[in-house]
Parts: sequence; C-alpha cells; structure tokens
Amino acid sequence: MKDEVRQAIKSMKTNKATGPDGISTEMIQCLVELGVDIMTKLINKIYDTGELPEDLTKSIFIALPKKPGATE
Repeated sequence: MKDEVRQAIKSMKTNKATGPDGISTEMIQCLVELGVDIMTKLINKIYDTGELPEDLTKSIFIALPKKPGATE
C-alpha cells in the first residue's frame, strides 16, 4: 500500500491552488516519506471502518472565473 500511496503523491499535479488547509502539492511532495505514512494510515482506517473522518466530509466551493470578467 505504501508504494501505491508514494506513487500517487509523486504523480500529483503541481502549480495548483491550495485547499482551505493551505497545503500545496509541492509541500506534500517535499515531505513524501512522512506523507506516505500519514496517507497510508488514513486510507487503511477508512478501508477498515468504512467511514470517512468527519473533516473529510466537509468542503467549501468557491467559483473562480478562468477569464477576466467572466460571469459563468
């Protein structure tokens, strides 16, 4: 499982906006080994319990126009 998580982290697209937590892909990739352990534990917990941690069930959506002055 760790190899799969490691590969997923390495293949994440960079130069993207961060989420509400402020953690960028680049930050995760710099800490890949620590990230692998944390993500593997999280994925295993979700798999074992069949439940997402409450923090992962919440999200905030903000529409960002791709073109200046866009209304849609």
